[in-house]
Amino acid sequence: MESAQDQTGASTGVVEAEPTGDPAAEANGAGGTRERILDIALELFTAQGYDKTSLRQIAERLGFSKAAIYYHFGSKGEIFMALHQRLHEVGLAALDSIGDAEWTLATWEGLIDLLIDRILEHRALVILHERNRAALEELHRDKHEADHDDLDARLQRAFSNLALPQSDRVRMASAFGAVMGALVFTGNAFADIPPDDLGNMLRDAVGDILRPS
Repeated sequence: MESAQDQTGASTGVVEAEPTGDPAAEANGAGGTRERILDIALELFTAQGYDKTSLRQIAERLGFSKAAIYYHFGSKGEIFMALHQRLHEVGLAALDSIGDAEWTLATWEGLIDLLIDRILEHRALVILHERNRAALEELHRDKHEADHDDLDARLQRAFSNLALPQSDRVRMASAFGAVMGALVFTGNAFADIPPDDLGNMLRDAVGDILRPS
């Protein structure tokens, strides 16, 4: 990367991101540039809102020009959707961890345990979504809907598995709803609880649902 120059040829001190010639590196952004853009955008979108954050502000925090941002993302909306995709990947990765294992209350409890850890690790993404719901609704696209459909279909297959007793399937759905309700749909309601403590409380609640006394 090189510093941009003004019309007189003097350096502006603003860094331009250039192709590296390495397709793998360019896909992720040379030197992790793409991920750095997302990290800074996450901070700004959360602190001041999606609508009040400009590409120029993101670029300035990185010491880049806007042109450098456009090399990696076509718009501010694309940046937001890439952040949203990170949250999708948390859920999909948790489901992938089960693999071909037989669905039981025990395997579901293992999945929920992992999901609690992953969501707490990415708590900033949850807060981002809670504070920018209107922007997210406007930015939904066909690909994003397909991602939703895939996640929903996999959950539906688990909840509809007729090999399991109805009571077990209801408990599985209830445990999943409890975790999502406590960690995703409550905004900052539990922000004062340390992550480890909150995770332990949730595991106790899930245990009460899946293994009633």
